Amino acid sequence: MPEIVRRPPHEIPVNKPDLKNPRGTLKRFLNYLKPHTILLIVVFLFVVLSSLMNVVTPYLIGKIIDEVFIPMAFEKLFRYLLILGSFYAIISLSFWIQGKIMLKLSQEIVFDLRKELFEKLQRIPIGFFDKTSHGDVISRIVNDTDNINNVLANSITQTFSGIITLAGAAFMMLKVNILLSLVTFSVIPLTLLATRIISQRTRRYFYENQRVLGELNGIIEEDISGLSVIKIFTREEKELEKFNKSNENLREIGVKAQIFSGILGPIMNMINNLGFAMVSGFGGWFALKGIVTVGTIATFIGYSRQFTRPLNELSNQFNMIQMALASAERIFEIMDVEEENDDEKSVIISEAKGEIEFRNVWFSYDKEVPILKNVSFHIKPGQKVALVGPTGSGKTTIVNLLMRFYDVDAGQILIDGVDIRKIKRVSLRSIIGIVLQDTILFSKTVKENIGYGNPDSTDNEIEKAAKLTHADHFIKHLPHGYNTILTDNGEDLSQGQRQLLSITRVFLANPKILILDEATSNIDTKTEKSIQTAMWKLMEGRTSIIIAHRLNTVKNADLIIVMKGGEIVEIGKHEELLQSKGFYHELFTNQYGILLEENES
Repeated sequence: MPEIVRRPPHEIPVNKPDLKNPRGTLKRFLNYLKPHTILLIVVFLFVVLSSLMNVVTPYLIGKIIDEVFIPMAFEKLFRYLLILGSFYAIISLSFWIQGKIMLKLSQEIVFDLRKELFEKLQRIPIGFFDKTSHGDVISRIVNDTDNINNVLANSITQTFSGIITLAGAAFMMLKVNILLSLVTFSVIPLTLLATRIISQRTRRYFYENQRVLGELNGIIEEDISGLSVIKIFTREEKELEKFNKSNENLREIGVKAQIFSGILGPIMNMINNLGFAMVSGFGGWFALKGIVTVGTIATFIGYSRQFTRPLNELSNQFNMIQMALASAERIFEIMDVEEENDDEKSVIISEAKGEIEFRNVWFSYDKEVPILKNVSFHIKPGQKVALVGPTGSGKTTIVNLLMRFYDVDAGQILIDGVDIRKIKRVSLRSIIGIVLQDTILFSKTVKENIGYGNPDSTDNEIEKAAKLTHADHFIKHLPHGYNTILTDNGEDLSQGQRQLLSITRVFLANPKILILDEATSNIDTKTEKSIQTAMWKLMEGRTSIIIAHRLNTVKNADLIIVMKGGEIVEIGKHEELLQSKGFYHELFTNQYGILLEENES
């Protein structure tokens, strides 16, 4: 037995972002803002304008008190009120402009992020989706990007504004009175300490909250897809228990996340109120001593409020940013998944002959359980070969490897003498048409579903293919014929009708290599017989692999490969295998024992 590489190809390496390194995640996310630098500069200028004008307003109020109300010089009042009113009008207009720009900008950035994320999904190996909840993937594309959108639309401008206001208020306070400023600044260390301690937990809980939300989405998606099976086996209560358990887990994590994020605001308020009380006490004492004027105290109180309010707002925005960072980390996890990359020297097959060879192939989904064991066979161009064997014998795995959904652990797979690992995946898959056992249809028209594998096909070609597979019979009776829009996965059609559409889709694609994976398993006997002639006619001139459970459907195959436990136990024609009295004879006898005995007698 050759040495097997002990990393099954479905184990896709994921470079998980370090939750202890939010700066790295933030730095990476900032790359998405670079294309919008000019608009961000415009927004920043409006933020600076509104923040600085806001900082000046307490100074104007102090001037009004000292120069208008104290000396009773009311002739100056109108001028000051006009200036103050103009300031507030400009501030409001600036807020409106920057808000409108950021709303548009956030949508564009998240649009690009979702687009890149979805494009990434198209390049990720199938193995990733085998071990990742589909609901969790959907949650990352929808919920996590939405969290980022909310932060971009609101938190960026508010954070910048808070920082500028904080710095401006600090500068003005120092200008008004240094001693009172030092009293106000004395609470800053407490603020920073509280923020640091709480942020470490909130970021972790927000990340866990998004993870559990994705898990819950996976349960919901799975239950909706399998609702008929749940009802058939009366498993509603069990499914409800599973949902409640996950929902309860989400609630507990959500409560913890909200408690730790919500506690920061009250703590900041308490610290700021402590500072405000100290300022009021010292300010009153200075006023009694005649060190400061009443207008100065009013000005300083205004700046003190301007200084403490951004601290509270920044703590709230900090929580929002923590949530967005957690979401960004989850998104980057997918971005970092290893892609299906072709070698630079990979070739393109221009005209395939259809020769297929497996040479000593070993493969395992799980490290400890090999699925294929030293599998070797050769299919000549144009041959019709059947793969038969009990469930779990490795038949479908052979198809997955041939399509390069996975790579072999050891051995080689060749098409026309070329190792498929040296062929570009797009080129490889373009010459292979496959009808899967589990039919996949899209929420498009019947015509679009049939033409999915050949977008350039005409209406006449689509209808011709449908007639060949006898799908035309039921399509014509649909409400709008070929223009009928199917529901989710064609749930408004029967199993047989869905399978017929899937077969027709592959027929139209006109591949050089045709794979039928239990293609007629969901079609009734009468319908199956009616399309057998068309299927065999279609396979003429094509290399065809037929995976079938009903052995009577593969009797006319040029070659039958019999598999058991991941190994090939027999190869031959139908009559030869029956006469050899081996495993194929046993399988056929189990299905058609009475008929076989009659023929032998």
